Order: sequence, then structure tokens, then C-alpha cells
Amino acid sequence: MLWIKAFHIVFVASWFAGLFYMPRIFVNLAMVPTESHAERERLLLMAHKLYRFMSLLMIPALALGAWLWMDNFSGFNRGWLHLKLALVIGVIGYHHFCKSILRSFELLANRRSHRWFRIFNEMSVLLFAAIVILVVVKPF
Repeated sequence: MLWIKAFHIVFVASWFAGLFYMPRIFVNLAMVPTESHAERERLLLMAHKLYRFMSLLMIPALALGAWLWMDNFSGFNRGWLHLKLALVIGVIGYHHFCKSILRSFELLANRRSHRWFRIFNEMSVLLFAAIVILVVVKPF
């Protein structure tokens, strides 16, 4: 099970690296002048490739996490685990919300400022920190 846990951590950390960077691309997209088509297209291409890669990393991260959970199913009555799973669902929602935001940029329909995306970027950091603290400290 240590191999499963190790690979779970690797895939989660890699997935979150993408979740940390995607909103930074959104910050740059929100700052692109309307007449700068080449810059906008380059950033959209980067965002598409990153989203595809993040999605590929999310699948084994979740599958390995489920494997770890199933191996230790008797521990599901712990409160910290309930909160951790709720936060993981939040991370999955954040991941899919990034796709929605990307579509709005493609359609030239984004109405949010680069400042909003800077704050949005911090949500993934807070989710990551909360999940790590819950797993390591197990406060309840």
C-alpha cells in the first residue's frame, strides 16, 4: 500500500500544480488587449494543453485515493475524512469550473478582471493546504 500512497501523492501534487497555474494563465488572458490576437491565441493554446494534462493527472489521483480509502474502509467514521472528501469534491468542482472559465475566454465572453482571477488562484492553494492539514494532523 505504500506504493499506492506514494503514487497517489505524486499524482495529487502534479494535478494541483496545474490547478495552481491555470488561473495564472487566466490572469494573463484577462489582461490581453483586445487587438492582440496572437497573444490571446497563444495563451488559449497553453490553457487547453494544461487543462488536458491536468485532467489526465486527476484520474489516477482520484483512482488511487479511492483505492486507499477502500483498503481502509473501516476508517470512514472519522470526521476529518468526511471533511477531506468534501474538499476533494470541491477541488473537482474547481477543476471543472476552470474549464468553464476557459470556454468563456474562447467565446470572448469573460467579464471578470485579472484581480478576480488572482483571488480565484488562491482558492486552489487554500484547498490544498486544508486537505494536507486534515490528512497529516487528523484534528477530529
